Amino acid sequence: MTDAAPRLAALAETLLGEPLPVRIRAWDGSEAGPPGTPVLVVRHRRALRRILWKPGELGLARAWVAGELAVEGDLYEALDRLAGLIWERRPRSLTDPRHGPLALLRDGDARSAARDLVTLARPLPAPPPPPEEAVRRGGPVHSRGRDREAVSHHYDVGNDFYALVLGPSMVYSCAYWEPGGTLEEAQHAKLDLVCRKLALDSGQRLLDVGCGWGSMALHAAREYGAQVTGITLSREQAVHARKRVAEEGLADRIEIRVQDYRDVKDGPYDAISSIGMAEHVGSARYREYASDLFALLRPGGRLLNHQIARRPEPDENAYRIDEFIDSYVFPDGELSPLGTTVTELERAGFEVRDVEALREHYALTLRAWVARLEAHWKEAVRLTSPGRARVWQLYMAASALGFERGRLGVNQVLAVKDAPDGSSYLPLRTRTWPAV
Repeated sequence: MTDAAPRLAALAETLLGEPLPVRIRAWDGSEAGPPGTPVLVVRHRRALRRILWKPGELGLARAWVAGELAVEGDLYEALDRLAGLIWERRPRSLTDPRHGPLALLRDGDARSAARDLVTLARPLPAPPPPPEEAVRRGGPVHSRGRDREAVSHHYDVGNDFYALVLGPSMVYSCAYWEPGGTLEEAQHAKLDLVCRKLALDSGQRLLDVGCGWGSMALHAAREYGAQVTGITLSREQAVHARKRVAEEGLADRIEIRVQDYRDVKDGPYDAISSIGMAEHVGSARYREYASDLFALLRPGGRLLNHQIARRPEPDENAYRIDEFIDSYVFPDGELSPLGTTVTELERAGFEVRDVEALREHYALTLRAWVARLEAHWKEAVRLTSPGRARVWQLYMAASALGFERGRLGVNQVLAVKDAPDGSSYLPLRTRTWPAV
């Protein structure tokens, strides 16, 4: 029989309570759903087993990473159409992680549909997670050892893979776009914007927290004459950054360390940049993070904190880390609302002087990265694995939509450690960001 897709479409509409917004093609070749829309391809009934054993986003993600689910057509359109039904609305019967493979049978409204889903899935045995899933971490969350493991999972995928996705700039954070500009131009503009906000000058000491592959350190030393210390927990990043520093003849101005921010003791610094790193800190450690950076600055020194933000929850205690992100992308990563970040910086002693939202810029950046990944797909798979390439494709495409739809934001917060007499040493009109 070739009726799996119509049965799946009927099941989805019963469980979701709305018409299916995309077309479905099942493993038996059958199709159902609205024509002219992206096609969700269910390549194997194992995808259904994963959803039954791990209802919600993680089950779907495992099926995607394993190659059992795919999309034909515009991936962004498919994710956008599905977001309102699954990720945003989050029906209980599909997303409650406490439910096992037969949990839907206890829901009276969906009992018959659930039985059909179980029949289609043939749910035993439970499929093992794809190998790309992060191993269960040990030790306290955001301890030094666990943070090293989390950073290694995310960043030690391979420098060549990141070069494919990020391009020659090797900058893994939101770019700063002009209409019609290129990714490289936008990343150069972002690095220069950070340097100008920090008012870097020749000979000043800059600490770049989470220095990545060294792009910010190189820009600050080359263009502004700064003495830069870059720190990262990723050994692969450090090796690549040191190679770039040597090739540009800037070893006398730049030191790259494999070091935790909590272990930096050689202040004071004139300025600190933290670009896309604070998302790894965690809410329980954020006060410590802010206080440590405050202590490392001289009076009058500036911090530029560039950080992704989420919308605040009605009850912040209900916030949970996204299962897909935690399992496949940023283990232990946490997003905070902008207001929480500003409050914690102020409690540490900083005076927050400027906040610039770059939400639309990150959507453009992510779309550019996805385009590069898809254009070099075979090479990306060769350098990592098919599952890892699918992780990054889904993560970046879904994130781009998150920024476009306002579910995510990214902000540059400029904060100052005021001098004892209250001087901030900022110009009256900071938004001009004059070059020194």
